[in-house]
Amino acid sequence: MIRVVRGNPTPEELAAALAVVRARAAATAAQEGAAPPPPQWSDPARIARSRSPLPGPRAWARSFWPV
Repeated sequence: MIRVVRGNPTPEELAAALAVVRARAAATAAQEGAAPPPPQWSDPARIARSRSPLPGPRAWARSFWPV
């Protein structure tokens, strides 16, 4: 509930203030429902983008971090 504490707003001023408050509440509600995108560093697809490591010394190290 919204209450006017000071002053005597006109009906137009009160309607404008209420429109701003309702728009802000709708934007906040829409933002809370959306899940944040996952961080790129934890995306398993980024590892699969690079070519397979060639056999040889330290091939195990190249198998996880793309070059």
